[in-house]
Amino acid sequence: MGVSTSAPEEGVAVVTVDFPPVNALPVRGWHDLADAVRAAGADPQVRCVVLGAEGRGFNAGVDIKEMQRADGHDALLGANRGCFEAFAAVYECEVPVVAAVHGFCLGGGIGLVGNADAIVASEDAVFGLPELDRGALGAATHLARLVPAHLMRALYYTSRTVTARELHGHGSVWRVVPRERLAGAALELAREIAAKDGSLIRLAKAAINGIDPVDVRRSYRFEQGFTFEANLSGVAGRVRDTFGTDADKERGA
Repeated sequence: MGVSTSAPEEGVAVVTVDFPPVNALPVRGWHDLADAVRAAGADPQVRCVVLGAEGRGFNAGVDIKEMQRADGHDALLGANRGCFEAFAAVYECEVPVVAAVHGFCLGGGIGLVGNADAIVASEDAVFGLPELDRGALGAATHLARLVPAHLMRALYYTSRTVTARELHGHGSVWRVVPRERLAGAALELAREIAAKDGSLIRLAKAAINGIDPVDVRRSYRFEQGFTFEANLSGVAGRVRDTFGTDADKERGA
């Protein structure tokens, strides 16, 4: 359980997240993920990183129950800082990051894949931001990198999900494959990227980040300010207390 890194073949590092039962990451988990991605990207032998997960789904966001157990705002601050670091680590990774997504990709999962360089998904993958149902705000910055602006707003306000096939139609998912072929398909893309010159691929990543129209770090940090406001006003706690209802469970959160 936790975050692990493997090297299945030359030039490729695979960072795997495993926090049963649903990969809702605790504060420490977000920081461990950030550290693993940064370390993999800094390895001169690595030219591409694959980010994947074990279990029922890719990522269910932050561990809401950890926040409910904590007094004061320490858990909220920790989760916000951890998510910020993990999302930034993916975006700032020195080499391209391929996200291999299966099952549900919710909340913080959107922050990870929205900052990845490419996404390969299984046919059962769904993507969404249930933040308004969880007493939080954030990651619209990253959802906006996956779908057009008006669809992003509708998904955000309703907490609905979209399928991997739908995202493929929008051009944000590279390939959609059967679940049993996900690891191989992600590795295939990573292998093609890793075949490039290591120094040149790093320059390419820096160049592409440099021409992004939105500063994802500053944009997400702006969003986080509204999460703080929702918590200080008490509305976040009131909404969070409804977490765990049958409707939530049916959505796979």
